[in-house]
Amino acid sequence: MSKRQLVKQSRRWVIKIGSALLTNNGRGLDREEMAVWVKQMAALSKRGYEVVLVSSGAVAAGMTRLGWAERPKALHELQAAAAVGQSSLIQAYEQEFQKYSIKTAQILLDHDDLSNRQRYLNARSTLRTLTKLGVIPIVNENDTVVTDEIRFGDNDTLGALVANLIEADTLCILTDQKAMFDSDPRQNALAKMLIERSAFDPELDAMAGDGGALGRGGMISKVRAARLAARSGANTIVVGGKVFDVIPRVASGEILGTLLYSESQPIAARKRWLAGNMQPRGRLTLDDGAVKVLREQGKSLLPVGVRAVEGYFTRGELVLCEDAAGREIARGLVNYSSDETNKIKGASSSRIDSLLGYKDYDELIHRDNLVLV
Repeated sequence: MSKRQLVKQSRRWVIKIGSALLTNNGRGLDREEMAVWVKQMAALSKRGYEVVLVSSGAVAAGMTRLGWAERPKALHELQAAAAVGQSSLIQAYEQEFQKYSIKTAQILLDHDDLSNRQRYLNARSTLRTLTKLGVIPIVNENDTVVTDEIRFGDNDTLGALVANLIEADTLCILTDQKAMFDSDPRQNALAKMLIERSAFDPELDAMAGDGGALGRGGMISKVRAARLAARSGANTIVVGGKVFDVIPRVASGEILGTLLYSESQPIAARKRWLAGNMQPRGRLTLDDGAVKVLREQGKSLLPVGVRAVEGYFTRGELVLCEDAAGREIARGLVNYSSDETNKIKGASSSRIDSLLGYKDYDELIHRDNLVLV
């Protein structure tokens, strides 16, 4: 089966639209183009697809309403612009979807919502319920209150996290370029379009360039997003948002844009959450034996395989597991705090009781709460 057939057969989609498209390069919300995309998404929804829209544009729309020509650098000004622009953005979408008798819902998320297990499950349940009701959730970064994401993040990553969250089959990223290229086509007339690549192809890193003045992501963020989505089995399409009838044509399996495909089968929902979690609380350095056991035998991590502990964490929090060279090989939820882990590292499980005065678990990280990277 061709990779495009996988996209054709998919029925649960996350569609991400970037600010450079939505704001017509800074000249306010492009209502005409928004109407075109809404019509296309409505067509998918009417055909029984579950669609979640991840939309940028709040900060840029707010800048226009406030009369700001350049994106501010001060955090409080970015948050103010997001607050002013978000209402305009959602109102515009709501008015367009109403033409097709489709209801929408606004969902504002930040990384804390997706790194906290309970909030993750709540968000997942809400989004899945909305899509089953035929409602199209419109997801955006909660820029008004969040700090890290405004400074360092992008909605490509958010799109991938939402794809993980709802167990989507396809992440479709609409951009101002018709596809990904092996070099910047705005600077190199001989740049070649990429048709299909594995999301984990190392050559992609060298090909991807930086973002423009309004879009914070650029192509490198799309590669990273595709890899994040691929961990849970989702395929990513990076395609030009202004290509005629682009969304239905991609959904029909037509070769448009660049397909960054996953090489793995979907993983269990709990491990999907672990793979997408963006805020680990600590790091564990493992010996070679533990690395081999995790990679080749799929077993739990025992204290005996841990050489060093970094960071402060409590039971149940996420930590990264690295080899001696500092390469991340896995991440998971720990059964013991950082203080406890420091006391039992390198020791056999039979010694946990004598070292701590109690023993709740033999494993430091159970295999059900651990995912390889």
